[in-house]
Amino acid sequence: MLIHNPYDVETTPGGPGSAPSGATRFVGVDVGGTNIKSVVLSQATGTPEVIEKAECATTGTTPVEILQQVAEIARGHLDRSATPATLGFSLPGAVDRRTGVTGVMPNLPGVWHGVPAVDIVSGITGVQTSIVNDARAFALAESRLGAARGLRVVVGVTLGTGLGGGIVVNGSLLEGTSGFAGELGHQIVSLGGARCGCGNRGCAETFVKTQALVTATGLPSAQAVFRSAAQGELAAVSAVGTYIAHLAVALANVHTLLCPDAFVIGGGIAEAEAQLFHPLLDKMKALIMFDHPTSVHLRKAMLGPWAGAIGAALVASDATAALSISSAGRWTRAGVDSVEWA
Repeated sequence: MLIHNPYDVETTPGGPGSAPSGATRFVGVDVGGTNIKSVVLSQATGTPEVIEKAECATTGTTPVEILQQVAEIARGHLDRSATPATLGFSLPGAVDRRTGVTGVMPNLPGVWHGVPAVDIVSGITGVQTSIVNDARAFALAESRLGAARGLRVVVGVTLGTGLGGGIVVNGSLLEGTSGFAGELGHQIVSLGGARCGCGNRGCAETFVKTQALVTATGLPSAQAVFRSAAQGELAAVSAVGTYIAHLAVALANVHTLLCPDAFVIGGGIAEAEAQLFHPLLDKMKALIMFDHPTSVHLRKAMLGPWAGAIGAALVASDATAALSISSAGRWTRAGVDSVEWA
């Protein structure tokens, strides 16, 4: 039995049929522990445009129920589409993009290990379906359509419940031979340190997560901790300092390996802006020995909470070879209003 969820659909002027004739459409669905966001991208020529947005609560309590909800949301968009479309969806955990099978999903209910997620969703929708990790989707979206448009090597960083990431080179996700490259939060920064949710010890995410801030201060949220730190409350100042110090180590390690054009940072904690970015940049520069410190660039993400869904739609577009992402300058557009710390 499918789970039907009412949700509000926001469309561009002219409605779902307003895209240019012959435009190709891609549906992207981003699954979170609380909400599911979805978009439709349309592209005739040039840069893809978002022509629909929707959001609803995540109501499923098992993997199958959540995947059924993804399929129902996608079908709503597909039914309104005047042209054939394909689907991409993102999940907050381990996914094997080649097989469409999931692994650990710490922020979703149920046991996800070994679930054939793509087969379940595509079996309901009847359309070509692709899957991607949510942080990788974020990185792809920001590199092509957001704060890092036109840059060659981009590292996406998501700061919220934990520390997520993704690497984009020349407009394509760098996933490695296994497909799991980009797990910034699971590099070890403290030998024998605290146990991480992944099962290892001393991962960067054991320090760079919302719960670390909350536990250290007794405050209800990361935002509350940063506000208290800005007011000089000592426990909050210490907690924020520890958070930023370990994030700086993690990102400096990544910079030493990749020397990216920029780090694009998003997620709820990125809203701290200068309170986060200024000390983070200073600490990263102090840790980098094999590159000039002025080569470190931090940009705040531009696409907001829709980046994951947009990235999932871009993954769908790549899977159908509808976009030639290798074309020089394809993603460059003048006048990008990104905020950069350098």
